[in-house]
Amino acid sequence: MNKKALIVEDDGNIAELIRLYMEKDGFTVRIAGDGKTGLAEAKVFEPNIVILDIMLPEMDGWTVCKGIRSFSDAPIIFLTAKGETYDKVSGLEMGADDYMVKPFDAKELIARVHAVMRRKNGEGSSERKLSYDKLVINLDSYELLVDGKKVDTPPKEMELLYHLAAAPNRVFTRNQLLDEVWGFDYFGDSRTVDVHVKRLREKLDGVSGRWVLKTVWGVGYKFETIDE
Repeated sequence: MNKKALIVEDDGNIAELIRLYMEKDGFTVRIAGDGKTGLAEAKVFEPNIVILDIMLPEMDGWTVCKGIRSFSDAPIIFLTAKGETYDKVSGLEMGADDYMVKPFDAKELIARVHAVMRRKNGEGSSERKLSYDKLVINLDSYELLVDGKKVDTPPKEMELLYHLAAAPNRVFTRNQLLDEVWGFDYFGDSRTVDVHVKRLREKLDGVSGRWVLKTVWGVGYKFETIDE
């Protein structure tokens, strides 16, 4: 199926960044720079997903969302600088499927796009969620639960932990992790992996005796499971 995405965003740099990631993910993308054009595009383009800003020229995002909902059930993700709880609740009650606050991580946005499209299509079996003793890593919602408590974790730390835990006991070199987790948009050195692992350990060390984020000296890292 040809997946179509509509981006309604008046900041051209943000819109182009989202376009880059969406097209890389296989979407055909259209961009509207104001709310009135966005609503008109939604009618003729019939997108499978809408990324919608709130503070827009001509017509605000609330009105655009309400208008789209009058003729389409396509998933809508609000992407906005308005981060108050009231705004989030209002957006969801108005018919949006998710709500992200700027500044945002583009890969997290793509993950949320996948999640809302799966929910809309009733496809729950491909959920990206891993569970170990006292640890739940949910990459669809970008939530980390440690001993039953939600722990605020930056997107890249979440992606790194998920990548390691998805292949328990496999050793990854730092360069492999850079290629597979950071990807084409990374322009640093391998020490950034060490920094992220250090931060993850501050959250995870001592939580369970059945798994550990382990250094393999001279090679890299692995998520080691321990039989009791």
